Amino acid sequence: MILLDLTGGVALLLWGLHMVRSGIVRAFGSDLRRFLGLALRNRFLAFLAGILVTALLQSSTATGLMTASFVTGGTVDLVPALAIMLGANVGTTLIVQVLSFNVSAVAPLLFLVGVTAFKRGGTTRARDLGRVAIGVGLMVLSLHILLDTLAPAENAPAVRALLQAITDEPLLCLLMAAALTWAAHSSVTVVLLAMSLSFSNFITPVATLALILGANLGSAINPLIEGSQSDNPASRRLPLGNLLNRLAGCALVLPFLHTIANFLMQLEPNPSRMAADFHTVFNVALAVVFILPLNGLAALLTRFLPDRPKPNDLSTPLYLDETALATPSVALVCAARETLHIGDIVETMLRRARAALMTDDRKLVAEICEMDDAVDKLDEAVKLYVTKLTRESLSERDGHRAREIISFSINLEHVGDIIDKNLSELAGKKAKRRLQFSPEGAAELEAFHKHILENLRVAFGVFMAGSVEDARRLIRDKAYLRNAEIAAAERHFERLREARAETLETTSIHLDVLRDLKRIHSHICSVAYPVLDAVGATSAGEVAESDSISLGAPRSTPS
Repeated sequence: MILLDLTGGVALLLWGLHMVRSGIVRAFGSDLRRFLGLALRNRFLAFLAGILVTALLQSSTATGLMTASFVTGGTVDLVPALAIMLGANVGTTLIVQVLSFNVSAVAPLLFLVGVTAFKRGGTTRARDLGRVAIGVGLMVLSLHILLDTLAPAENAPAVRALLQAITDEPLLCLLMAAALTWAAHSSVTVVLLAMSLSFSNFITPVATLALILGANLGSAINPLIEGSQSDNPASRRLPLGNLLNRLAGCALVLPFLHTIANFLMQLEPNPSRMAADFHTVFNVALAVVFILPLNGLAALLTRFLPDRPKPNDLSTPLYLDETALATPSVALVCAARETLHIGDIVETMLRRARAALMTDDRKLVAEICEMDDAVDKLDEAVKLYVTKLTRESLSERDGHRAREIISFSINLEHVGDIIDKNLSELAGKKAKRRLQFSPEGAAELEAFHKHILENLRVAFGVFMAGSVEDARRLIRDKAYLRNAEIAAAERHFERLREARAETLETTSIHLDVLRDLKRIHSHICSVAYPVLDAVGATSAGEVAESDSISLGAPRSTPS
């Protein structure tokens, strides 16, 4: 019964940690990730950011996944990322410090506040914060259960003899705690369990410190295992660097555990407080020792795990990291970056279609066909990746972002189809017949292509940053381009009435290109509607106003 109660208390503690982490991720996941991105400017700012984010998430693994997404993509240096992990290790000690005091009396209040916010919260964020309060309450309650469970067992000689036999050797304690932490995916749980055993006098102070060392070591194993599932070596550098830091710290401290335990017991007779203090001091000391030599460690990791060669196959996804699916805010950024990768290929296709139309280069037509196949495969990969993510419960914001990503990916795939099935076919027909556009007609088509390429880049910005002003610009330009197409067609008919030879020969190709470019522009502009919907800026009146832009209206430019 004691063993059953003990495992039940640990399970309750794990569930409380899960509720805290999931609540914070749902409420502030995207904000925390942006905050980490801003903090990755220097190692000291990154260290402080790691403390703050992990103190909120109660998971150095979640912080590591967010940071690894920056490192894997090559957008930040490995040194500040390693500094964030040093801060993350310190951040996990803060909740242990709080729970080392007798705070069991606040558990009912936390449950009351959490359930009220969860049931009656007017916003999604309020419900998520209610989940956090319930999770903290469960952690406090689980500690109370653990202490109450161990109290009657204190008089059982067999239990005491068993635990003393298991924990008699510090190295064995360290390895056992590392294995438990790996299995539980939580160093906080193992540290709190060690504190409970120590408070009930089941294990010696030396064994307590050895268990805490093992918990710190074990927490660095899971991120490395998850990172190894990716075929990109860059994704393994950060967790491996974190594991090396922990190994070095444990190797330095383990021989002196008896001396450290005697010294700490003189300062803090309370076994639980002593264990919490050691946990904090160990991680702070690691940060002090390793934060300056991080450049050498980063260079060693980069040499040991060099960048993989860029794939020749365009259809190979570059950013869809399967290990990030456990953290929705990170996975959505991976999906968004892959969608931008699709956009880069589509932009190249559009440029080559323009060149093929103007230069009659048939090789470009074949290249466009290959790139369209790659776009189709990448679009399927993005949709499958986001679908895996949406199988789990997402916050309202993350769910909205998931729909935006799928929608833009589909529209880019449609643009690729238009370029491949229509524009490149028209370019091939023109080259085969050795036709030439009139100088005026060629200039019109060049201007259309340039205008659409500019707006494609604006659409990328709207997709990533959600700029309302740029979204309005796209909608205004949609009406402008429609009127410009009508004007270009009228000028083309004027040239036909003049019986100009080039115009007569290319009339169907010219008009079809104009029509296809307008269709492409419509798909590009679709990215603006979710942004404007979010601020209530797509009313019928505004759309009607943009549709009524006159032919002579000047083209809008960014402010």
